[in-house]
Formats: sequence, C-alpha cells, structure tokens
Amino acid sequence: MDLPKDGIVVTGANGQLGRALLTKLAADSHPHVRALVRSERAKETIEAENISPAPEIRIVDYTNPKQMREALTGAQYVIHLVGIIKEMPGTRYVEAHEQTCHALALAASRAGLKRIVYLSILGSTVDSPNDCLASKGRAEALLLDDRVPTTVIRVPMVIGGDDPASHSLRKQAQAASIRLIGGGRTLQQPIDARDVVRAVLAACTAQPGHDLSLDAGGPECLSHRNLVLRAARLFDNEPTIGSIPLPLARFAVRCVDKLMPSPPITLAMLDILQHDDRVDSDRFRKTLGIELTPLDTTLSDHVGP
Repeated sequence: MDLPKDGIVVTGANGQLGRALLTKLAADSHPHVRALVRSERAKETIEAENISPAPEIRIVDYTNPKQMREALTGAQYVIHLVGIIKEMPGTRYVEAHEQTCHALALAASRAGLKRIVYLSILGSTVDSPNDCLASKGRAEALLLDDRVPTTVIRVPMVIGGDDPASHSLRKQAQAASIRLIGGGRTLQQPIDARDVVRAVLAACTAQPGHDLSLDAGGPECLSHRNLVLRAARLFDNEPTIGSIPLPLARFAVRCVDKLMPSPPITLAMLDILQHDDRVDSDRFRKTLGIELTPLDTTLSDHVGP
C-alpha cells in the first residue's frame, strides 16, 4: 500500500476513526497533516491524545465554502469523515451530509485537490427509504459529480474498541441473557477500524484521476446472534438469547421519538442497525491493495477482555 506523501486534511478528526487516522499518520511520520473540527471542545479531544508529531488543528464551519477552501489550502488530499446516523436538535442529515459535501466540493475544486475520500454507510443510495441512507446517497452524488476525483467507501459496522458498536457488543457478550431484535437474524459483516484507516489512506492514491465507489466489508458475514456468541467465547460465556419482534421494536422507537426531544435511538437509526450487510469485499480489498484483519483477531483485540 503506497501512502500519500503530500498534505492531508482530515475532517471530523475528533471522532474515533479520525483520531485513529491522525495517530497512524503520526506513526508514519507524515509531514503535513491538518485536522478540522467544529468546536473548541472537539479540538481539545484531539489534543488530549498527545499525538506526536501533533497535527495542525483548525476549527471550521464545514458548511462554509470559504472557510473550507482556506482550510484546504496547501493540501492535496482530504479525507471527509463528517456524518451522523442520528439526527439531534440543531444537527440534521441535510446539514451533516449534503451541505458539508456541497461546501467541500466547491472548496476542493478551487483549492486544486488531487482527491476527496468520503466515508459513507453501507446501503446508502439516493432512493433509499431510510432518511439517513438517502441523505448519504445524495452527499455521495454531490462529490462524485464534481470535478475533483472522489473515492466513496461505504462501511458496515466498524469495530475499533473505543466506539459504540464495540461497547455494545462487549456488553452483550458478557451478559447472562439478552434479547435481540428479530432474535439477532440481521446479517453483519463487521470491519476492523484499523482496516478502515488503511483503506482511506490507500484510497488517496488509488487509480489517480478516476472516481471510485467501493462497498467495504469485513472478511466474514454472519448473523448478529452468531457475532454475539463469537464474542462471548472470549469471556467463556454463552448468553441465552431471546427475541424482540421487529414491528414491536419499531413501534417502541416511534413512541420514544415523539415523546423525547433527543431520543437515544431514532427509527432511521434502528433501520440502519437492522440493515442486512452482505458484500463481496474482494473488489474493495484488491482495488486498495489491503488485507483484511481476521474477525477473531478483531474481536480479541477490540472486544474481548
């Protein structure tokens, strides 16, 4: 895998993947790294990592083309990690996805970037009935229709240790008994966060001048039930698994959504979590020249004791 040598800008750099990416770039002694965040608090999150050499950190409005152009000046690649799966008051899908990608496309064209790498969600299409996935699909189209070559990587569940998916799986694996929606029949193809980091870096220089859309997936596809049982073995545990009917779960989430201004889960978020993920990861792996971490290694490193 050939890593880019020119300047890299990382948006949404304070998130779990963003911090892992900055750490990887620092470990590889990459000389020109700029991290973009939305707030002083997000800036402090990166500073608390004590990354050495430290990236340049800038606070920007991702929806402002002028600010984004200034933030991209001198760089050749931008890795766009900004996105949400749950809307909250003041943060909507259209703002987090479409408006940020519109501003990025304008800024990247004017700054003369070589490539945009956009991290999206598996299942995203402009005609999806899911509000989040449709918004992501429209955001992808904005970048792929622009003049700057773009690589879109759509990822499934990402397991990295310090993230909600790993935390939830770890908790389920240690429980004596749990109830999963539909008995855990939903298909999962989890990918190691380290593989995602390698993939987005490789995507910066893969197939110069061409747009790419890649569906990413881990090395194994299995039901959520079997994923939990696989993780539970690391704790010498075998939880009893019951079932919650999907219609009942959707009804409960709809009620909570109406009663709470900021519910812990929304219907769009639930449907993303219940989306069956099954992809042939060979094209993704071969195009970017990476090898995928075995699932058992991922679970041992990030979920197990």
